[in-house]
Amino acid sequence: MKAVLLDAATLGEDIDLAPLRACVDTFEVHASTRPEECIPRLHEAEIAIVNKVVLDAEVLESSPTVKLICLTATGTDNVDLEAAKRLGITVRNVNAYGTASVAQHTLMLMLALANRLPLYQRDVLAGRWSESPFFCLMDHRTLQLADKQLVIVGQGELGQAVATLAEAFGMRVSFAARPGGKGQDSRPTLVELAPQADVISLHCPLTQSTRHLIDADLLARLKPQALLINCARGSIVDEPAALGALQAGRLGGLGVDTLPQEPPPRDHPLLRALRDHQDAPLNLIVTPHNAWISPEARASVVRLTVDNIRSWQDADHAH
Repeated sequence: MKAVLLDAATLGEDIDLAPLRACVDTFEVHASTRPEECIPRLHEAEIAIVNKVVLDAEVLESSPTVKLICLTATGTDNVDLEAAKRLGITVRNVNAYGTASVAQHTLMLMLALANRLPLYQRDVLAGRWSESPFFCLMDHRTLQLADKQLVIVGQGELGQAVATLAEAFGMRVSFAARPGGKGQDSRPTLVELAPQADVISLHCPLTQSTRHLIDADLLARLKPQALLINCARGSIVDEPAALGALQAGRLGGLGVDTLPQEPPPRDHPLLRALRDHQDAPLNLIVTPHNAWISPEARASVVRLTVDNIRSWQDADHAH
């Protein structure tokens, strides 16, 4: 049985791939794969292992030996699922591999924004502390998290982990009703919770119901000092609207770990704002989609992928 890993670089050079190698006869590893390289590299492979490489209908139709696609991620949007189903290809992803890592990153953003770290760090670098008439700087009003209201969108494992950490800081936590959800969800909506939120943290998938969930109308309902954190997907936030609110003093802080296009163009509004506000910095943090990258989380991706291959092999042999 031959397996091909098409974008090993996304797992990092420090992660041991031996468990994957041990569960197949032949294991071929490529650091990265361009679109035109997919078909030749999947020749005679039964298992395709990918993170972000696009496997569209053309690739799948031209790779008749592929029977299993293992995604080393939770998202499946880079695979044509309809084509895979039509061709009898099993698709399996990994879930909950980086809960602790992403929750920790979320709290890092929350704490840094609450304490206006981007602003004070810039002041220190600019020499303002050295020039202070007394022992400290207090130009930027900080936010004590104890007794403040955190509103979380997404009550899955990750949302629950963030809630546990926030409660350790004395925060009051509310979960918004699932956007676009049907049935008996009696929780208040995000629109209803927004006016009382001191912090909003997003941990929901990107769907038609959550695209631009945070838009100009929602931002207008927030307290001016509220913090917004997105460790979910970029398009859940209308970034230009959020940046406009931040610049106008209608948002207290903005921290994002994902953007709609990744890698992002250099002229993305948030990246441009970080560069252009050298003299008057914003309480803005943009991290490069690295909330998930702890060594423990990446090793867990490998372990869960091995589990997916083993269970597929067992099911296949059972038939």
